[in-house]
Amino acid sequence: MQNIAEKVSLRVKSPLNYIGGKAKLLDQILPLFPKKIGVFVDLFAGGFNVGLNVKAEKIIANDNLTFLIDLYQIFQNTSLENILQHIENQIDTFKLSLTNEEGYKQFRKHYNTYKNPLDLFVLMAFSFNHQIRFNNQHEFNNPFGRERSSFNDTMKANLVHFVRKIQQTHIEFCCSDFDKLDLNFLQGNDFVYCDPPYLISLGTYNDGKRGFTGWNESEERKLLEILQSLHTRNIRFALSNVLEHKGKENRLLIDWIYENKYMKINYLKADYSNSNYQTLVREKNASVEVLITNYEPEKVKTLFD
Repeated sequence: MQNIAEKVSLRVKSPLNYIGGKAKLLDQILPLFPKKIGVFVDLFAGGFNVGLNVKAEKIIANDNLTFLIDLYQIFQNTSLENILQHIENQIDTFKLSLTNEEGYKQFRKHYNTYKNPLDLFVLMAFSFNHQIRFNNQHEFNNPFGRERSSFNDTMKANLVHFVRKIQQTHIEFCCSDFDKLDLNFLQGNDFVYCDPPYLISLGTYNDGKRGFTGWNESEERKLLEILQSLHTRNIRFALSNVLEHKGKENRLLIDWIYENKYMKINYLKADYSNSNYQTLVREKNASVEVLITNYEPEKVKTLFD
């Protein structure tokens, strides 16, 4: 039998530094998922750390960032050798390095002109904090990551494992707003995971001014309605979110949980393991990150404990 360390070592880490990624929380999230899953729907795939590490008969990975899904489909349908060769060729052609800001800017202009999905990955590798950011015209506008960002050995190793796992797994990539994706086909053994933008800790990348749908209370209510509908159909789901962040409460979410007492709350950080919600909200600047489920995981702590 594998021990915990061995299981963790088998997990695949996304090569994308996607804001809000769950790589560091996988060892807490994955054990709370159902043991047997037919179709797994990753409704907000993002960096795809969660979806790619789930055991399911089929995985549907959805995100409304078109360029991200295009990149994943290239990873899925292009040989690893050709992917790595393209990356190295572009690095050589534009003389990309830790210090060549002019080369980075020329390559950024090249990407914004031709929009080759693999070029997005190369651009991200040399951008500030390895992040993906677009303006309202869908132009990549993240600044240069001087002395910090490059296609280093760690990123290359993560990319290799990531691509291999994608190509070995039954995955359907979709590009849709979360409320437009058809979930009517889901049945009893299927499972929906949601990691939406957090309403009370939003960054500029979700402000609705980047050419993609932003996040606000209206979007949050739509998502909660979808989850409620799934529950009435006996479809299991899990929702990543925060109840409190820097002194702010997500009252919309908290009230929804109280109204639907079948919800289970799983605290995802060790600091919260021995605390109930009432204790946590009194802590100054506490950030209470949770996994909300409509089923009973093996180990669970509810909001009402």
